[in-house]
Amino acid sequence: MQLGMIGLGRMGASMAGRLMDAGHDVVAYDIDHEAVASLESAGATGARSPAALVEALEPPRALWLMVPAALVDGVIDELAPLLASGDLLVDGGNSHYHDDIRRAASLTGRGIDYVDCGVSGGVWGAQRGYCLMAGGTADAIGRLSPALEALAPGVAAAPRTPGREGDSTPEERGWLHCGPPGAGHFVKMVHNGIEYGVMAAYAEGFNLLRHADIGHQGREKNAETAPLDHPEHFQYDLEVDRIAELWRRGSVIGSWLLDLTAQSLRGNPGLEGHDTRVADSGEGRWTVETAIRAGVPLHVISAAVFDRFASREEGDYAGQVLSAMRNAFGGH
Repeated sequence: MQLGMIGLGRMGASMAGRLMDAGHDVVAYDIDHEAVASLESAGATGARSPAALVEALEPPRALWLMVPAALVDGVIDELAPLLASGDLLVDGGNSHYHDDIRRAASLTGRGIDYVDCGVSGGVWGAQRGYCLMAGGTADAIGRLSPALEALAPGVAAAPRTPGREGDSTPEERGWLHCGPPGAGHFVKMVHNGIEYGVMAAYAEGFNLLRHADIGHQGREKNAETAPLDHPEHFQYDLEVDRIAELWRRGSVIGSWLLDLTAQSLRGNPGLEGHDTRVADSGEGRWTVETAIRAGVPLHVISAAVFDRFASREEGDYAGQVLSAMRNAFGGH
């Protein structure tokens, strides 16, 4: 299959490489011409403009965007006049599913198929494969399926679920047609919300392990500090890096995220060099907002999103207000 890849960052370049390794023909474009040249050296056809990329593709064309969500509409506005009826456009970034519904309606009116495809796998996807969650028409997904098969991990990535027999299904191979336009990014949005919650649980648990020696430290005794009633209950100098390694084996909380945490802690249990500020790119917020509109409780994911805000000191003024009130009524 011939595919145009627009956006050659951490994900786009690796995905293009995986497609080429599977024998697909990739035409690549990025505003960073060095990124294009790098992929050219690996066997891709390079393009120095969106127009050149479209011209290099044989109709009916298939183009895959891997650009930040905020840039997608601008890129589509630039590409749409260059495309023709029968062409296929895929947004593989983390767009809001509302935008997918709007884009699909607009492009379908011009005869252009639109697919929204959530991609999970991070920088490891080039080797491990990518979990792909696609939304669009059955015809569009069918046409795109050779690329989805090449990008996905394959059935060997995990043991088959008991009861699943015979030929493997797309979801067993690591990709799924989730439904009509928007469905792919809806599923990816919830996926990332769950990711927020799982990551927060690991982070909080390891933080508690890290503070298991607080009884050794002592607390200042004054009216401003809650006393530690039983210091003898907190006398453990735990080695969090070894605990992470332990939990990877046979534990019910084992996961790839725990594997990566163990890698980070190995040789650097204090995590020197890592910032305490944690970004959120939008999917967690959208998950919570969607749950509110649907009337669905999301206690853990909501807390994880707000925790990321707190990590960036966006709650500091609230702390100042609390301090001001305590000072006002109690002279603290």
